[in-house]
Amino acid sequence: MSKPKNVWKIFFKDKKHGGHRCSSEEFLSLEAREKLFHLDGGKTLLDFGCGSAELLTYYALEYEQLVGVDFSPSMLEEASKRIEKKKCQNINLILADHETLWKNLDSSFDRITAAGVIQYLTFQEIDTFIFEASKYLNKDGKIVFFDILDSRLYPLWKIGVFSRDTNVFKILCKIGFEFRTMISASFKNRPKDILGFSHNPYTIEKIANKHGFKMTYVQSMYYEYKYHAIMRKT
Repeated sequence: MSKPKNVWKIFFKDKKHGGHRCSSEEFLSLEAREKLFHLDGGKTLLDFGCGSAELLTYYALEYEQLVGVDFSPSMLEEASKRIEKKKCQNINLILADHETLWKNLDSSFDRITAAGVIQYLTFQEIDTFIFEASKYLNKDGKIVFFDILDSRLYPLWKIGVFSRDTNVFKILCKIGFEFRTMISASFKNRPKDILGFSHNPYTIEKIANKHGFKMTYVQSMYYEYKYHAIMRKT
């Protein structure tokens, strides 16, 4: 599995908002509540790929100290504004990607999380991320990856199977559109899907087990084609 170098950095360079289904505070509050349930405690938290801190500011209500990390300067600029507006004084922000993150840390955490980010990493990069993250995880800590594209369900979502008004004709049209998009992407040497890679949960589980973690996965409440991977040291 490969991707053009820095393609995701280019894509997110000027983005200012995360890819949530709805940007209303009501929806973000519900989404954060679900994620806090799976994070299940702890006092310190590292949020990799925090974006504009739409979820991070809700996490801040439950944690003593938080660090938000993103490789997009525009996202972190929006995150700073949101943090100031929400008066969250327990959040620090770091500009880094999955490779440079670790040398910027000077403490360990009870929870290390990432939401809607893992699909932009290859399996090898996920392997390295879990290995490095384990070094900065406190005793009884957890690594939780939220909203991973499910390779079994995501293709069905893309062709409209989960739509309210779906029918055979619409599904066939979307299949044709997706096929043309993939062919075009191949000729232009760009990603076949700008939303990233879809990952089978059992493959993620094998990687987690390799590094001494027991993993469980649960379906996302708000995205029918995504799942959460919850990892705890065995």
